[in-house]
Amino acid sequence: MSRVAVVQAAPVVFNRDRTLEIVADWTREAAADGAKLILFPEAFVSAYPKGLDFGARVGMRTAAGRDDYLRYWDSAVDVPGPSVDRLGAIAKKHSVHLVIGVIERSAGTMYCTVLFFDPEGQLLGKHRKLMPTGAERLVWGFGDGSTMPVFETALGRLGAVICWENYMPSMRLYMYSKGIQIYCAPTADDRETWVSSMRHIAMEGRC
Repeated sequence: MSRVAVVQAAPVVFNRDRTLEIVADWTREAAADGAKLILFPEAFVSAYPKGLDFGARVGMRTAAGRDDYLRYWDSAVDVPGPSVDRLGAIAKKHSVHLVIGVIERSAGTMYCTVLFFDPEGQLLGKHRKLMPTGAERLVWGFGDGSTMPVFETALGRLGAVICWENYMPSMRLYMYSKGIQIYCAPTADDRETWVSSMRHIAMEGRC
């Protein structure tokens, strides 16, 4: 049986490079402890914008909020791109499967995305969050359903469902139908109810 590490750490908001250093540090520590799969939280690079409102009100935006949005955009990740290459190099250096939440930017839109890397450092693929929750929709676009992969790996069939997606029965059913065995659920939710949800899903999906 392989060891799995679930990282609970804080990124540096608006600072992609420093956050990638944190990823490297925690990956090194987890790998040294024998982990073969390392999971980071939702939107870890470069941060889930908890508490930020980007100056948005119905019918208006503040100048300060626009500046915050630009900083968030500037710290987001191009896929493919240099930050993806760095993450792949981290996975390869420590010979681990790496599953990590990033803020992906593409064609003027940001997405809450999970990236999957194998122990050779190759990007296996990605999943874009289908339904941003509440105020997340101020800054994140909707995934179109074309990126809902389950990967065959040496550890088993690996996939991810992001945060509130886990409360979408059809999404869970789809993943079960793909034969998922290692069900990753990166989130920014720190409530006790999340633990109960994960137990239920583990029993429901036998994963």
